[in-house]
Amino acid sequence: MFENIINILKNSDSGSDKKKLEMIDKISKMNLTDMRAYMKSSMQGFEPSEEGVIEILKKLTTVNEETSERYLANDDMDSKIKNCFELVLVIASDIRITIDAIELIQEFINVYADIIADYDTKYKQIYGLKLKNSIKNAIRIVNTKTDFSRKENVLNDSLTTH
Repeated sequence: MFENIINILKNSDSGSDKKKLEMIDKISKMNLTDMRAYMKSSMQGFEPSEEGVIEILKKLTTVNEETSERYLANDDMDSKIKNCFELVLVIASDIRITIDAIELIQEFINVYADIIADYDTKYKQIYGLKLKNSIKNAIRIVNTKTDFSRKENVLNDSLTTH
């Protein structure tokens, strides 16, 4: 993973590419508390972005190349599991949500379906339902952003033609 980042840094002349790689590197080292702080814009000098949201979701859903494990496991502490679910719910309700992020949330639900079901049964919670509903709400957010963008484009076009 780090070799890929180093190679991209060497080949990259763009400042935005370097900034994106720094963000990816920072997120790869974050724990749940840091990720939540990032999402709540409370990390100094490190503003949340759509790319950052996607990187967090990738971290939660993909297999770590170094450990060959996913972020959550059945034997993790219940507090870690709950905090991870809560983080995904925060992400799903964030204005920076994108279609790619929604797809990763769906993947999160699919990957961790057993853990979600076990947690809900053990603690009489409804995270399974909350996570599924969060996708619907995230889609509404994306649709609203898209509608706003279309209206803005129409207004801008009408202003430039007159």
